[in-house]
Amino acid sequence: MKRFLIAALLFAAPASADISARIGWSITPTTHSFDDLIDRVKAAVSKEGLIVVTQAGPTKAAKRRGINIPGNRVLGVFNNKYAVRTLETSTAAMIEAPIRFYVTENEDGTATLSYKTPSHVFAPYAEEGGEDLAAIAVELDTKFTAIAKRAAEE
Repeated sequence: MKRFLIAALLFAAPASADISARIGWSITPTTHSFDDLIDRVKAAVSKEGLIVVTQAGPTKAAKRRGINIPGNRVLGVFNNKYAVRTLETSTAAMIEAPIRFYVTENEDGTATLSYKTPSHVFAPYAEEGGEDLAAIAVELDTKFTAIAKRAAEE
């Protein structure tokens, strides 16, 4: 019985991928499916002049291992213009690039779009980066808000 319980716990999928409120995060529930929301985020990123430079998620690899988990994908977004400008203000701040969107599948088949706001992400480098880094963060906040709004709209 004990072995069965341990095995069940090891292979149990999370009951929900819902994201709760956190300081510095923007969380947007949508009516879109997981795959549709990913496509919508990519399209919105392009419209805002940014690029999806990285993607990662455990869902497909877990499935190949026989483990079913809700859809889960991180999309890293940036562009060279912001990279160069960020480096001009703070070399250390570049560790945060690309800034990420997080798409999670909910139990009801919809998906949620979440991200840490760029101003929150760059806050630890404010003293070093000064007003120029703050300006970059505000510009990116505006772009990320527009991306989330466009991706989530009906």
